Amino acid sequence: MNVTREPAELPEARRAVAVGTFDGVHRGHLRVIDAARRAGLRTAVVTFDPHPRAVLGGRVELLATLERRLELLADAGVEDLLVLPFDTELASLSAEEFAEQMLRGIGAETIAAGDTFRFGRGREGDLDLLARLGFDVRRVPLVENVSSSRVRELLHAGEVEGAATLLGRPPEVEGIVVRGDGRGRELGFPTANLDVPAGLLVPPDGVYAGWTLDRRAAVSIGTNPHFDGVERRVEAHLLDFDDDLYGRRLVVELWHPIREQRRFASLEELVAAIGDDVERTRDAVRPG
Repeated sequence: MNVTREPAELPEARRAVAVGTFDGVHRGHLRVIDAARRAGLRTAVVTFDPHPRAVLGGRVELLATLERRLELLADAGVEDLLVLPFDTELASLSAEEFAEQMLRGIGAETIAAGDTFRFGRGREGDLDLLARLGFDVRRVPLVENVSSSRVRELLHAGEVEGAATLLGRPPEVEGIVVRGDGRGRELGFPTANLDVPAGLLVPPDGVYAGWTLDRRAAVSIGTNPHFDGVERRVEAHLLDFDDDLYGRRLVVELWHPIREQRRFASLEELVAAIGDDVERTRDAVRPG
């Protein structure tokens, strides 16, 4: 997949373009990309970073980092990707200027987007305007109850299986593996402690069955109350795995909640609970 931040850097081609933020690359987003692909031209995506809402004064918790979004879009069969740096200059372009510079400027002939797509200064542009400007517009009806906002609501409620249904795959957390306290190894369950990027949505505290590096993983999210922790952490115990992961980026799927985090009456009780977490992780079924 060709990735660029400047329209002029894409090779000349006739393109069908899917446009949107695509946070999480959920089932609705995939339907938009599929509509572009069916046009029979070179499939491209125009997206934005950072999230427009964050630049325009709102607050948004991301479902995926930009790096992960690019990976998911590549998996969806996108051939060209224009990542537009969203700033006040881009936000000030009129809808017509955006269409000519950022869409026609990359050879877009077909535009696919959701029915409610808006663009340009003050969100003045819509799909009707693109049609009047001569683009072949593919309107994609919204998938009922599928949106990035709804996925966020489900994840805030700890409903990872419901989120997986909307995403078409399990929700994820990611980060670089950094050194922790080493308690997991002392207890016989070494963990990869993730430095999660700021702004990424992390589901509620608890222990989850999950998956990473082609292995099942028991994933702990929270402050580790048994040891009076105060820093919220994401730690993954990879089953039947004991290699060095420091400095490595991990994308961790969350399959099912197992239990809440809590303080135990003894260290032995904690170890027994972790052992049960591992066994329940072995039996877990991937949602989505």
